[in-house]
Amino acid sequence: MKPLPAINANPLRDDCASEPIHIPGTIQPHGLLLTLSEPALVVLQASTNLNAALGLGPGPLTGKALASLVGDAALAGIRLALADLDADEDELHQVTLNGELFDALLHRHQGLLLLELERSVTPRHAAQMHVARTLRRLQSAKSLDELYQTCVTEIRALTGYDRVTLYRFEQEGHGKVIGESLSDGMQPYLGLCFPASDIPPQARELYRLNWIRVIPDAEYLPVPILPALRPDTGQALDLSFAVLRSVSPVHCRYLKNMGVRSSMSISLLKDDQLWGLITCGHREPLRVPHELRTACISIGQLLSMQITLLQEQEARRQQQEKTGMIDRLVAAMAAQTCDVLESLLPHADTLLSLTAAEGLAILVEERLHRFGVCPSEADIRALYPWIQQQGKGVVASHQLSADFPPAAACQALASGLLALRLPKPTDNAVMWFRPEVKTTVQWSGEPIKHGEAGAAALSPRQSFALWRQQVDGKALQWSASELQAVESLRRNALEHDLARQVQREHAAVRARDELVAVVSHDLRSPLTILLMQCGMMRKMMPADDTEATLRLNTAIHTMQTATARMNTLLTDLIDLSRIEAGRYQVALQAVDVAPTLEQLGLMWHPLAAAKGVNLTWRTQPGLCVQADPERLFQVFSNLLSNALKFTGLGGAIEVIAQAAGDDVLFRVCDNGAGIGAAQLPCIFERYWTSREGNPNGSGLGLYICHGIVQAHGGSLWAESVVGQGSVFSFRIAAALSRSVE
Repeated sequence: MKPLPAINANPLRDDCASEPIHIPGTIQPHGLLLTLSEPALVVLQASTNLNAALGLGPGPLTGKALASLVGDAALAGIRLALADLDADEDELHQVTLNGELFDALLHRHQGLLLLELERSVTPRHAAQMHVARTLRRLQSAKSLDELYQTCVTEIRALTGYDRVTLYRFEQEGHGKVIGESLSDGMQPYLGLCFPASDIPPQARELYRLNWIRVIPDAEYLPVPILPALRPDTGQALDLSFAVLRSVSPVHCRYLKNMGVRSSMSISLLKDDQLWGLITCGHREPLRVPHELRTACISIGQLLSMQITLLQEQEARRQQQEKTGMIDRLVAAMAAQTCDVLESLLPHADTLLSLTAAEGLAILVEERLHRFGVCPSEADIRALYPWIQQQGKGVVASHQLSADFPPAAACQALASGLLALRLPKPTDNAVMWFRPEVKTTVQWSGEPIKHGEAGAAALSPRQSFALWRQQVDGKALQWSASELQAVESLRRNALEHDLARQVQREHAAVRARDELVAVVSHDLRSPLTILLMQCGMMRKMMPADDTEATLRLNTAIHTMQTATARMNTLLTDLIDLSRIEAGRYQVALQAVDVAPTLEQLGLMWHPLAAAKGVNLTWRTQPGLCVQADPERLFQVFSNLLSNALKFTGLGGAIEVIAQAAGDDVLFRVCDNGAGIGAAQLPCIFERYWTSREGNPNGSGLGLYICHGIVQAHGGSLWAESVVGQGSVFSFRIAAALSRSVE
């Protein structure tokens, strides 16, 4: 018994995998092949054995009409086959050529019509009776093992092959024989594994595309197709769907090394993917009639459906068992108010049963809880960053030491890992562990091919004798139902965690609103008193210009300014709270635009003049909006205040109102400092402020303006160029003018 570095290690696989087996340029000699143009049915390419088979003299056939080669009677049969092809019928048509009976097979591919003429074989017995019996037995199978054995037994009885095996592809890529029927003297392969390199990827794809593949005699001499390249495209002829397609020389030698001379393979598909193969082998050349091949295809299709059905039934049974466990775990999450993962701690046994694991660890922030057979706390904490790096909600491995080499230190306890994480900034995970299961894989021959001195690069392995391999560092693989169960548990945990976050945020919003309400109520009265006292003190000040009087006036003015600013901040905080809580309300009414802008101009013109800024406004006559006049005034005040702050001496500000469809568009334009392109997307965010020229800005003005305009059902945006100025625009719904009403 020898250890191997990896099950599918194969230094020659890349060469085999690159062999262009779909364009061999040749066919097997038990038939003829032509490619035809449509609708004239003129020959484009032909196999070189066609001349002799039709009794024609030597010479190229390209460009000749098919009728001139096969005669009217055969052409009529071919046209019937072509009509069935167009109607998607699968009726066999036979034609006689030069006194010999041929099966006519047609298919279209890449713009060509391919005609294959396969020499007919008389069946040993009527297939219908045997097929009906086989289908009944397959349908009555109660288990997968019974299904597999029934299939291989019936196909061998039907076809007469010496060996029929059922070959399933494993997750790692290699194949395993799970059913077998043999004649005397044949080497048994049941339970043995075949390396993935025995059937390279391009061969698997051809098996997926074709239900059946037949090689009557692996020691044949290939028949070339002429011309070698397609006359219409200059490309090699793709024979992916041709029954007569020639076989890779590597595969022919492979069959010889296996001790068989003829073979047939029937594809088994699940969800349109290659699940396995029924492989048939015979020690002598063997031609299987078309009728029996069609029957074998039906068996393969039924077996594919039965495999899918039985596997889905088993998956549903397992899923039903796990659904009850998940329901109990979800109920535990809902009943607790602690961290959603820590609410699962009392249910560790259920978590272990959910995945058939032997160890469990739950990590929440710095707290690590372990149950069952687990690695040490240090090993688990070292493993967690690797789980994070995978970037997945669920991480699974049945060979952890291969995926995460430091885990080799604890592979006896944890060769299998299944973990879930929630998208949170804090450490969190539920981790299941399975111990190492040391197994012996029985191969049909050594799975690593070794190149022989002087041999070609492409060569099959020589021996199929029993070869054992010790496999370490692996656990039982996690099943699809276990992975689905953990995905479902994570989804439920995420929903409950998000619900708790929302509850916490709602509680925080309520607490903030209550605080703002208390603060605004308790501070407004003292602020009002301060403003009144400042006004009284101003009136009581003497009228002289002494230094003491000037200093006192300055102090009173500073107190008034600071108190007014505090009052504004209180108002902004109340507005902010209402906007974020979705409770900001506006009292809509019809507001004439022109008088509103005139009132704004009267208020802001002195402030602009004092700073040396020219403030103008213009409005389209007759405009009226559906708005809350106080809130509309608040928006303009914020926008004009910002424009004045950032427009220097000699600058200009213009307020414009104009109709825009069913809305009225307002614009506040200035030629001030402008806003940088990097900052422009952020200006309506809460607490954003430009510190240049605005050291005391709260960063709430534009955010509140945006909320007010949205409360009106409108939109607010800005355009700006540094050094040229800014334009703040907003639009709200128009209304009938009150003068019209």
